Amino acid sequence: MSDASPAKMMVLVEENTACVKISGRANFGSSIDFKTLVHELHQNGCGNFVIDLSDCALMDSTFLGVLAGFALKMSGTNGDKAKGHVELLNPNSRITDLLESLGVLHLFRVRKGALTMNQSRAATAAAGQPSREAVTRTCLEAHETLMAINPENVARFKDVTRFMAEDLKKMKAGS
Repeated sequence: MSDASPAKMMVLVEENTACVKISGRANFGSSIDFKTLVHELHQNGCGNFVIDLSDCALMDSTFLGVLAGFALKMSGTNGDKAKGHVELLNPNSRITDLLESLGVLHLFRVRKGALTMNQSRAATAAAGQPSREAVTRTCLEAHETLMAINPENVARFKDVTRFMAEDLKKMKAGS
């Protein structure tokens, strides 16, 4: 978590499809804004999501866990009725390899090529300033999601999730 500067997000909505272009480093610093954005778009009728990763250099495990949790919700593989799909557009090999190694690549449609939406109507998503507690909660939930999707991830993230859960408990006790 060396570089906490959040990724920039541009949003474009056409009918029931939303495209979110992520530029920079998709990390824990941008995971809350991303989660809020896609859930609001979904509540407002978007069922199909294109996540344009053409300019996304890397993705940390927190952001990946938030993305995977959203894709799981949309696909209906968590027991819910399928609500749509999440497509990743132009992820680099580093991101694709990470998705595969964590066992979540199957949750996404992956496509290379150009965006086929009218980009002249894109808007920049506003970034919020989440509290330390909100960031810790999001990080914990993201890693728990990755462990639930693929049991092989338990060994990778059990220590970090235990630390975050303890940290969250201390924050709640102190407030």
